Amino acid sequence: MRHVLSCSIPASPALHRLRLSLLAGVVLAIGAAPAMAADKAGDAAVLAPVHAFFDGMARYDQAAMRAQVLPDGTATLMRHGKPVQLTLGAFVDHVKPGKERIEERIGTPQVLIDHELAVVWAPYSFLLDGKPHHCGTDVFNLVQVDGQWRIAAIADNSRDCGA
Repeated sequence: MRHVLSCSIPASPALHRLRLSLLAGVVLAIGAAPAMAADKAGDAAVLAPVHAFFDGMARYDQAAMRAQVLPDGTATLMRHGKPVQLTLGAFVDHVKPGKERIEERIGTPQVLIDHELAVVWAPYSFLLDGKPHHCGTDVFNLVQVDGQWRIAAIADNSRDCGA
């Protein structure tokens, strides 16, 4: 034989408001799920040219890098507390095949999007021949041109992060 214990406690007005608040929160969370999924798709679209730029850089492929940027955009590289500025086209021109393998890896990026403008903020590590050389933070400003995201500006800082 099964016994069910039930208890009926009259709900106070405060408990009733709490239940309504919880219910409203659940409804809002369910309603936000499609928007969150759309944000993830938007983030991936914004990050695609950033990853393609770094992939091109690792292959010393200037054409692949150039395809991701506005050539007259800017690069501001903070080195020893001083800004080094050049166009993105000039930055790409400096990436020439060398003896070493290069790779820039970004950590978990923060992506902000407003219509045709986006910003990516991410920690990075720069590797030479697979070993850490330096690290810092990358900041990318992107614009949407003819339905495609393009890098309009890059800023970074650089420090020794140990091996």
